[in-house]
This record gives sequence, structure tokens and C-alpha cells, in this order.
Amino acid sequence: MAWFKRDSDPNKTAADASAERTVKTEGLWLKCEGCREIIWKKDLELTMNVCGKCGYHFRVDARTRLVLLFDDGKYLEHDAELASSDPLKFVDQKSYVDRLKAMQLATSLKDALISGSGTLAGRPVNICAMEPKFIGGSMGSVMGEKITRAVERSIERHMPLLVVSASGGARMQEGAVSLMQMAKISSALMRLDEAHVPYISILTDPTTGGVTASLAMLGDLNIAEPGALIGFAGPRVIEQTIRQKLPEGFQRSEFLVKHGMLDAVIPRPEMKAWIATALDFFCGPVERAA
Repeated sequence: MAWFKRDSDPNKTAADASAERTVKTEGLWLKCEGCREIIWKKDLELTMNVCGKCGYHFRVDARTRLVLLFDDGKYLEHDAELASSDPLKFVDQKSYVDRLKAMQLATSLKDALISGSGTLAGRPVNICAMEPKFIGGSMGSVMGEKITRAVERSIERHMPLLVVSASGGARMQEGAVSLMQMAKISSALMRLDEAHVPYISILTDPTTGGVTASLAMLGDLNIAEPGALIGFAGPRVIEQTIRQKLPEGFQRSEFLVKHGMLDAVIPRPEMKAWIATALDFFCGPVERAA
């Protein structure tokens, strides 16, 4: 049998054979950050990237978020061509232009947010999802513009808006331009509220900085996944500032809902059904197929 045949290549070293074995098994198993158990990747995908033993929620990308929320995972993407113009000509360890090109190549996205429209449980909705792998999901001029356009689209078509946040905050490479997006989006959301169109903010791990200080906390409902880190400044910065030890679980979603900063903490497998029920409350039920 082929299993017992010798390798016919006399030049192959033991290191080469070891490398082949590594490549064949790489990425098939993941370690849970919650319970430290080893999980087969395909099993994890079946549970929406939630550990079946401890309920730990692994981070997922923006496209996965949209697939999980839209019916049949289908949606029409908007404003996909928008990209930053590097308004400050910023350079740190490398130029902002080069950093953007590297991120665009790695993620196949122009910026850190995908905006789409489709149906959720039969109801037309607009959903924006942030991509944490694109410069930490940071909010720059493009993210601000795409969310604002999604708001305007929701007002025009009277469609509920959902925003899934996963961000380190405002993008430092765009300086004050990125900070301006906080006011820009907040103003747009005020117009959405005046039009009586529901807005549900979904906070995931992590949601921090200027995103938390603006759009993430302005929903008609602010909900989060279990264990999500949510806050403005990080816990270490706060501890060093106030020179006190923070409570256990500080800035995690369970702590925030207990102290009235969130409306609910919803596990990922239950999220879509929960949102559908909430939208029925806001807008009235829609006719759904049996």
C-alpha cells in the first residue's frame, strides 16, 4: 500500500518531511481562549465560532458577520470602491499609503467597513460591519462616509439600520479628520431618529475609543456579544490614571449590562432571531414564509 512505500526522492531531508506534515495540519485546530481546550476548526465553524464547551466567542471578520445576519447570507454591497486619500500624508514606521495597500491586499477590502443591504428574517435592512483586521477596525474618513451613506439610505427607504462594531477607535493616521467622523455619524443618526427609523448597535470584541464614544452607544438598542471588551480608554490606562485596581470583568459586556450601559448581552447563535423580534416590536411584524 502507498502508506508503506519509501519516498522516491533521495534529496529530501527530515526537515522537509517535517515541514510537509506541518503544512498539512496547520490551522486545523484552535485553542479556546476561554477554557484552553483544543477545538477542531470545522466543529467551531458549525457553532458560529463559539466554543461549545465554555461559550467563548472567537472574533470573526466582517463578511462572516454579514453572512450570519442576512437571510441565506446574501446581500448587496454598497460603496465598496471608497478608499482613503491620505489627507495628512502621514508617515510613522512606514507611510500610511503603504499601510493601506498592505491592508487592502490582506483583506481584499478598500477600508475597514462593509456596508450591505438585504433581508433579515424577511425584513429589508441595511447592515454595516467593521473589519478588525484592517488597521484594527479603526474609524477613518471612509468608514464615516460609508456609515453616513447607510444612514441616508435607511432614511430614504425607511429600512432599519444595524451596525456591528469591532474597532480600536479613531484612526490616528487621519488625525482630526478621523475624529470628525464621530460628529458626522452622530448627526446622521440624529436624522435617522427624527425619521423614526430603528437603529440597533451591536458591540463585539473589541469596541473601544471613538467608536464607543459615538455611534456604538447611540442605538435605539445597544446590544453586545458575551465577553466583549467595550470601553473608551483601555483598563490599564484607567488603572494608571486613577491608581486603583479595577473590578473583576470591568469593561466586559456582562459588567456593562449590569450597570445599565447596554440593553442586553446576546450569544451569537441567538443574535439574528433576537434582532428579528426587536424589529417586530419597533416596526410591526412582517409576513414570513412558513
